[in-house]
Amino acid sequence: MNGRGISRLAKAIRPLNSRINANGASLGALANFKSQQIRKYSSQEETALDEEMERDSKVYLMGEEVAQYNGAYKVSKGLLDKYGPERVIDTPITEMGFTGLAIGSALAGLRPVCEFMTFNFSMQAIDQIVNSAGKTLYMSGGKVGCPMVFRGPNSAALGVAAQHSQDFSAWYGSIPGLKVVSVYDSEDAKGLLKAAIRDENPVVVLENELMYGSSFPVTQEMKNKDFLIPIGKAKIAREGKDLTVVAHSRPVGFVLEAAERLAKEHGIEIEVINLRSIRPLDIDTIVKSVKKTNRLVTVEQGFPMFGVGSEISAQIMESEAFDYLDAPVSRITGADIPTPYAANLESLSFPDSNVIYSEIKRVLSR
Repeated sequence: MNGRGISRLAKAIRPLNSRINANGASLGALANFKSQQIRKYSSQEETALDEEMERDSKVYLMGEEVAQYNGAYKVSKGLLDKYGPERVIDTPITEMGFTGLAIGSALAGLRPVCEFMTFNFSMQAIDQIVNSAGKTLYMSGGKVGCPMVFRGPNSAALGVAAQHSQDFSAWYGSIPGLKVVSVYDSEDAKGLLKAAIRDENPVVVLENELMYGSSFPVTQEMKNKDFLIPIGKAKIAREGKDLTVVAHSRPVGFVLEAAERLAKEHGIEIEVINLRSIRPLDIDTIVKSVKKTNRLVTVEQGFPMFGVGSEISAQIMESEAFDYLDAPVSRITGADIPTPYAANLESLSFPDSNVIYSEIKRVLSR
């Protein structure tokens, strides 16, 4: 399918889209793109989308309010004006429908970026993602690929209650045929999204609503239009010798805060690993770190049962790193309950830097 395929797709969706009320102003605009050296997380995603759409005419963006409203979190700000309604497509509120359209176009040769306003809504399309996108390459004997991206905010935000606070890292990370990445900072936001768009497989890009407005330094390397972060490779965010902590997404920041406090108050040096990739999992980097520090703590916002930390713990137990452990692996997770709406209970349902600080001290018997 050539660029005309996008045109036909846009024309098919636009009449349906006219029936819905595109009123998402209550979500707010979280991005400010003026700073040059300190850039917000969301602005790096906007840059990544812009660069990849400019580079490859087969790349297009589809989702609820991505066009005229510039995206619920302003990640697609200005893209409609630059690329037009044939490549930046507003959809009706029907995740199963537009996800299926996006997957079909990928099977036909386009490279869609399918945005969910929140990954909680992706449950409406989970059959399409898991069975159509994730399994077609295998079931076609390697003849039909599905090069596309599913992206949007994942895990808890603030005051959105049980049905809109779930972490889908383990859900999608368990599926052969999908690649799954989890974004923490601006470097991840740009490098992982660009790598996902260029990948020949369906890639789930898990972002975090509360991080869109967070600012991080931008290096010269990141300004390169070919800046990519390899999918399947973790990052040592902080070197240490006393204990390894593995985290992904927003908890990475909490771990780094706890690590600085432990160093200042107790002289404890924590090695912090930003996982980045859920599937494939970079177990080699974790094993190497555990063999150095002899202790491991995992941190995530997902539920404790069958989570990312559980998988890491199992793989460490099955690897040579097990013989280097001086203490059992400890998992810090979200609470094993549907997320409460009440602010005081919600804040107790997810780990912060104080929880991480205390658990590391306990593991080290300090």
